[in-house]
Amino acid sequence: MADSMRLDRFLWFARLTKTRGWAQDLAHGGHLRIDGRRIEKAAAAVRPGNVLAFLTHDHKIRVVRIEALPTRRGPPAEARACYVELTLDERAGAAAQRSAKR
Repeated sequence: MADSMRLDRFLWFARLTKTRGWAQDLAHGGHLRIDGRRIEKAAAAVRPGNVLAFLTHDHKIRVVRIEALPTRRGPPAEARACYVELTLDERAGAAAQRSAKR
C-alpha cells in the first residue's frame, strides 16, 4: 500500500467532496490547508497524520486528521474510518461556552 496519495483523490475517496473535480477546485482555489500550509495543487501528497482544513460548499470550515489512506471510494462507513473529524460542532461549542461562563 502507498504511503501517500494525491489530495484530490483522498478527498473524493473519503467522501469529503462529492466529485474529484470539486476537490480539485478546492485545492486550486486556495481554500485548503495541509498542516497549516496553504495548498494550491490538487496533486499535493497527503499521508496519515496530516491535518486538512478546508472551506465547505456552505462556507463552513472543516478540519479532519487523516488516519488511513483509502484504497477505493467505498461506502460512507468505510470512508469515515479514514479520518477523524476535528471540527468543533456548533452545538457542542455553544454548550462548552455556556459551561465555561458558569
